[in-house]
Amino acid sequence: MQDRLEHVEEELAHLRRAVDDLSDVVARQTREIDTLTRRVQMLMERAAEAEAIATGQLPPADEVPPHY
Repeated sequence: MQDRLEHVEEELAHLRRAVDDLSDVVARQTREIDTLTRRVQMLMERAAEAEAIATGQLPPADEVPPHY
């Protein structure tokens, strides 16, 4: 009975370590995704600005509706 309890406690310790490791990975990936999302948004804005300059037109999101 004691051996079985020790085995379960050992397995629990390994599982806790695995969960902690996975939690660290998820936290790091979340930070990376946030950074990449900001960079993509910035690049999209730059591309829209470059297109507006090249065509001499405002992007549709920046155009004022005709009723204004």
